[in-house]
Amino acid sequence: MSDIQKEIEKERQLAREICNIKGATSSECAAAWDAVEELQAEASHQRQMKQKTSFEKYCDDNPDAAECRIYDE
Repeated sequence: MSDIQKEIEKERQLAREICNIKGATSSECAAAWDAVEELQAEASHQRQMKQKTSFEKYCDDNPDAAECRIYDE
């Protein structure tokens, strides 16, 4: 499991505990679930990020290579 998924699970458990103690309609409960939602949004964003191709990785490591040069017109 990735680090962000572990963090989401920790925050989810904490939110459940807070809501059990403070009540489901408390501001603390709402804030705890907001933290869970923020982490879930970040996880979604990370999944949507485009993965670099081998060529792009090569050019990142070797920006002066002839095949990696970009010419402005």
